[in-house]
Amino acid sequence: MRYLFLLIIAIPAVDIGVLLFSGKAIGVWPTIALIILTGIIGAYLAKREGLQTIQRAQEQLRHGEIPGEAVLDGICILIGGTLLLTPGFITDVTGFLFLFPPTRKPIKFLILKAWRNRINKGNIKIIK
Repeated sequence: MRYLFLLIIAIPAVDIGVLLFSGKAIGVWPTIALIILTGIIGAYLAKREGLQTIQRAQEQLRHGEIPGEAVLDGICILIGGTLLLTPGFITDVTGFLFLFPPTRKPIKFLILKAWRNRINKGNIKIIK
């Protein structure tokens, strides 16, 4: 929880600094245009990837499989889309990393590893 608090404080502060630097370097209007453009592209990518993930999950359910991989993809897409709609270049880059399938794979591995560690420590209990 303490790391989450630090991220909530640190990331917006750094993002504001990058936006100010960008405004000085390329101008205010190009910076605003880039922020809007990344938001539009991010919304489109999140929608496309999300629909593909839903279709894949439905297909897995039709075949009697548990859609675990699709659920993880959905979590990553949700996080990536949210970050892309948040103004700022650092959040945009991070959001794109969560959305693109090749970069999503290591992120899903880290999420699974973190969940396994929490389960092994007894912080998360699975009820059957």
